[in-house]
Amino acid sequence: MTPVLRTERLDFLPYRPEHEDHFVALLRDEEVCRWMGQDLVPEPQLRELFRAILTDVYPQRRFDVWGLWTEGAYAGHAEVKPTGNVEGHELVTALAPAHWGHGLGGEAVRRLLRYAAEDLGLSEAYGMVGAENTASLAMCRRLGFRHLRDVVGDDGSVTKLMVISTKNPDTGTETGTKNRAKNRADTGTNDRADTGTGNRADTGAAAGAAAVEDAV
Repeated sequence: MTPVLRTERLDFLPYRPEHEDHFVALLRDEEVCRWMGQDLVPEPQLRELFRAILTDVYPQRRFDVWGLWTEGAYAGHAEVKPTGNVEGHELVTALAPAHWGHGLGGEAVRRLLRYAAEDLGLSEAYGMVGAENTASLAMCRRLGFRHLRDVVGDDGSVTKLMVISTKNPDTGTETGTKNRAKNRADTGTNDRADTGTGNRADTGAAAGAAAVEDAV
């Protein structure tokens, strides 16, 4: 069962039926989709995808999916799930534009890394970031991600496959403390739309529950 997670400013809450409109609005936002490197997905497909999270992803415990909330407001989306690019798990985050520029992206990724290490027993995690998403790439490097390889899509678009040890950020080490301080100070550029992952997250499709590619 996907647990509730918390940080200083964020609540990671499993989705409930009443969250559907928030989820759809996030993934129908042109700016969010632009930084995720994807076209707008039709609203009916997004609603089908959201319902697949509730009826398939959660009941079958396929992977963890959360809505991100801050001070009672919906702020974005997060996942930890197996990735098809390598043998391992991928971190997925996407923030609504109203919450960009406040360091929430780094805060969300650090909490996902801690969850991956402490609850899932993972020694490393991966992220996919569009090559043009310089803000998210810079944030990933500050957190300790390193570039593994480029993934080139059929349309020629380039996505950076990044990897990080889960033992580095936010685990009580000196490195984690320094990274937290740096990211709190550097709030203007570290969290546009997708922080730590990028343009091919596919919540329902990955679970086989909804054939909607590149949706989250």
